[in-house]
Order: sequence, then C-alpha cells, then structure tokens
Amino acid sequence: MANEEEKEAAGRAATKLVRDGDIVGLGTGSTAYFAVVALGERVKAGLKIIGIPTSVRTADVARAVGIPLTTLGEHPEIDITIDGADEVDPKLNLIKGGGGALTREKVIATASKKMVVVADSGKLVPVLGKFPLPVEVIAFARTVVEKKIVSLGGSPKLRVKADGSPFVTDNGNQILDCGFGKIADPPALARELSGTPGLVEHGLFIGLAKLVIIGRGDSVDEMRPKLARKRAQPKRVRTKRPSRKRQTKSRKT
Repeated sequence: MANEEEKEAAGRAATKLVRDGDIVGLGTGSTAYFAVVALGERVKAGLKIIGIPTSVRTADVARAVGIPLTTLGEHPEIDITIDGADEVDPKLNLIKGGGGALTREKVIATASKKMVVVADSGKLVPVLGKFPLPVEVIAFARTVVEKKIVSLGGSPKLRVKADGSPFVTDNGNQILDCGFGKIADPPALARELSGTPGLVEHGLFIGLAKLVIIGRGDSVDEMRPKLARKRAQPKRVRTKRPSRKRQTKSRKT
C-alpha cells in the first residue's frame, strides 16, 4: 500500500510541471498511470494540453480521463514527458521496459525538451542491473541477438504471457529480459547493444532524464543530473610592460 502511495505522490507532483499549451509525452507503467490520471483532472479543470502516448494501454487511459491525443507526425517536438522507470542510479541512468513499451518510450523521451521520471523509493539503486534489462527484438533475429547478449555477459530470457506464448509489443516484436548482474558501465553496454542487427531497442536510458521525482511516503524528493565540474583554468595575470624612457642624444658642440 505504501508503494502505491509513493507512486501516486510522485506522479501527481510531476504533473505540476506541465504548463498550458504543452505537448506532453505520456509514459507507460504503474507510476506513469497516476500522472496520466492527475493530468486528466487538470484538463477537466481547464488545462489545455495535447498528449502523445507511449503505448496503446496509455492511450486508452488518456482517452478515458479526457486528455486530447496527437501523434509524433503532427507534433515531432515534445515539451515535457512524464514516464516511470524500473531502476534509477545516482547518475540518473535508467532501466526501463518492464511494461514492454521501451522503444516508443525512448523515441518520445529523445524527442522531448525535458524528460521527467517518476518512481517510488524502491526504484533507486546504487548500480543498475538487479532488474533484468529488457531488449526488444524482431522474432526473425532473436537467436542472433541472444548470442550477442550472451557474449556480453548477459542471460537472455524470452518474455512470455500467462498462457506461455511470447509477449508481443505494440510494434509487433518480442522482448528478451536479460540478466547482467551489476552493470558497471551502463553507457558502454548501451553502445554495444545498439550496434546489434535485429535488436530494435534496449531498456538502458542514458542521459535522457532531466529530473527524477521519487515518492517517499506521501511526500516527494527530487534528483537532478550533477553538472560536471569544469577544470580550473589558470588565471592570466597581466603584467605591465616596462615603460620605455625617452632617450635623448646629446648634441656635440
């Protein structure tokens, strides 16, 4: 119950950042759900926004609460996106994709001026990797992608539904949930995975989150990326040039 309270607190807090006239990316997942519902309440109260959902499921919720929807084709630049995460590390690197919408979520996040992540306190981790990394693949290439993941130290497992059939994303693809253990260098693993043919997208979100709102009980905390320290530049000290005294030649008489 406390977990749900934290999710709702984070989701509602994030919606206060949405301004009149914004194009809003609507995330997928249990915490993003609360944000969508809260936005619907603000829309009923007079807020003018248009939403772009990251999944069919989110689109259904948005319509139900009265949020007008559009597409990336009509609005390729998004003002703000509110989305959840399965894990968040101290550098604001994320693992996403537990809900199966990672590809559309990453497209929307990349197209946004600001990505705000909402999560309960249990999603904060010192190092990514306890949660299996979701990887979306085309079925034709699954075996090849699995081999690549194993070579990188991962253990891929096909995501299946309750009846044992493969889970299929909104894009018509399959998902491999990959155990990597502690991911020491998320950006490096992201680069390795991104170059794999047949791999549609992976759930490592590097450098995309501009703000993380964490629910703690019925209150929230905020996390922002730490700015890299600039190297101290040596100060240039201006020295006065020695004045040239005017020399006069003595005339010979």
